[in-house]
Amino acid sequence: MEYIELGSSGLTVSRITFGSWAAGGWMWGGTEQNDAVGAIHASFDLGVTSIDTAPIYGQGLSEEIVGEAIKSLPRDQVQILTKFGMRWDLAKGTLSMKSRNNEGQDIDVYKYAGRESIIRECEDSLRRLGTDYIDLYQIHWPDVTTPIAETMEAVQRLIEQGKVRAAGVSNYSVAQMQEAEQVLNLASNQVPYSMVRRDIEKDVVPYCVEHGKAILAYSPLQLGLLTGKIRPGQPFDEGDLRATHPLFKPEFVTRVNRFLDKIRPMAESKSATLGQLVLRWTLAQPGISVALVGARNAEQAVQNARAIDLTLSPQEVDFITRELEEGLGA
Repeated sequence: MEYIELGSSGLTVSRITFGSWAAGGWMWGGTEQNDAVGAIHASFDLGVTSIDTAPIYGQGLSEEIVGEAIKSLPRDQVQILTKFGMRWDLAKGTLSMKSRNNEGQDIDVYKYAGRESIIRECEDSLRRLGTDYIDLYQIHWPDVTTPIAETMEAVQRLIEQGKVRAAGVSNYSVAQMQEAEQVLNLASNQVPYSMVRRDIEKDVVPYCVEHGKAILAYSPLQLGLLTGKIRPGQPFDEGDLRATHPLFKPEFVTRVNRFLDKIRPMAESKSATLGQLVLRWTLAQPGISVALVGARNAEQAVQNARAIDLTLSPQEVDFITRELEEGLGA
């Protein structure tokens, strides 16, 4: 495994990080807890020491699963990355979406990052995770109802109390990062990035490279689309966000698979899966520090972790990029 420091925070994480959104089941059609715990353990055995989670994933379930998984792991060798600012249990803040929980009940999800709310969320996360500190604490989405300074001052307080080691943001623009940094030093920005979603290359990547901030790329396999296992018109379980996702329309899936067929021989020549090749390409991109990859069972987790074993020459990276741009205009 490869490891990297997040900015100048002193916090070192594995470049393949276990993403536990799917483990929480929310928007993924449910979950099996034993499989998720096994996936985390399988990842750790291959050097994936970092786990990214959030309270909203399964309305606490993902954090509880992570907490169960790390009970048998040495805490000082595991990095817990969690978030705050997405609430489902109060009628305050900016309504983000109407959704359903894992039991099929309707819920309202709010973006809210007020000072006292953050303090409460941190305590709740620590309890669910079964730990007394969080390695990286990230605001999940910008909250336009709360001044950024107020939000970051609350996180700074948690750092001073020893409950948080480093501060990060997620889905923040450059301007929002600059405002946050007037209060504290940010370690990272967690943003969506994949072969078919590269818009951060215009502004977020240059800013983070220039200012020494880490980029945690989430959905690098684009919800499974870039594994080559998705077929046009493929059905998904009820509650799975891919059922209505625009990137999963049959015509786009067809174009993606055509591109993947162009790079499949390279994967086969390296005894690798397409997903592993895609992850290695992602980590080879300028400014990309970490790839957050989900797994719902141990087999998937092992495949993800072993992506780091691939070696891509600069020429091979360029070849993939050319095929990508010619085939998808991405």
